[in-house]
Amino acid sequence: MYSSPIVGLRQHFNLDICLRPCRTYKGNPLNFIRRGQGNAIEEPEVDVAIFRQNTEGLYGGVEWSNPPEQVHEALLTHPKFVKNFGDTPKEELSISTRIFTKNATERIVRAAFAHAKKYGYQSVTVCEKPNVIRETSGMMYKMAQQIQKADYPEIELWNTNIDAQMMWLTKNPETYGVIVAGNMFGDIVSDGFAGLIGGLGFACSAQYNPDSGIGVFEPTHGSAPKYADYETSIVNPIAMIESACMMLDFIDENEIAAKIRKAVADVVAEGKVKTYDMAKMSGRADVVEKGAASTKEMADAVIAKL
Repeated sequence: MYSSPIVGLRQHFNLDICLRPCRTYKGNPLNFIRRGQGNAIEEPEVDVAIFRQNTEGLYGGVEWSNPPEQVHEALLTHPKFVKNFGDTPKEELSISTRIFTKNATERIVRAAFAHAKKYGYQSVTVCEKPNVIRETSGMMYKMAQQIQKADYPEIELWNTNIDAQMMWLTKNPETYGVIVAGNMFGDIVSDGFAGLIGGLGFACSAQYNPDSGIGVFEPTHGSAPKYADYETSIVNPIAMIESACMMLDFIDENEIAAKIRKAVADVVAEGKVKTYDMAKMSGRADVVEKGAASTKEMADAVIAKL
């Protein structure tokens, strides 16, 4: 099974906080649009920062097929397991756990509120499923309530269920500011919002530990290996450039990061240079021949604006 080196770094340095900002660039042909009153076309401005707990939850890796006898016996102490699965032979069971700890949950919630305060967001939304997953999702929301009341009363706290949130993000995405969730739901909602701003070519991310000052910054799409053998690189570099800007913000080089982001915004708004995704082409090896900008051409355009 393939294991990303980022996973090893995440575990070794406890990079438990994952930040995935999703912002629209004016003029991006891939931006989400909708119909408003009078059938008018609206293009809402999306500016959402998603905090995803990075080391626990369903992606924690604590799972079994045909669980060991002691695990099975422990599960049999829970009345709902007995009722729903007690008659199922042990060898027919596959079990994945969803483990939240108070320490890691508090860290991600506090990081979300601190980000909202620093950058002027009006709300923090806990996007989980506390009406069903009462212990883990419920703990995150209760902790958010306590933190908001004690330390951030000026910031509104909202609570959404992940399924409803995925519907609402295409109805009123401009409503949301900072969103915080566990690993799986954070993964889902961040991909949903990324789709509204242009997809993976615009999706950047950071994984960091605020105590150690260690961070890893990368596009959400990773290394895009399916395009690695193309003679000319076609991948949109904006997600990588934005990830580099996040790294600059992390080391307090905010002025340089702002200049680079403005250069990207100018290129996108001008609309002369478009990678294959922005030109709404399939990611094939011949897209540059058909008029799409290569990775280098887009990067050169941004550099020229600087």
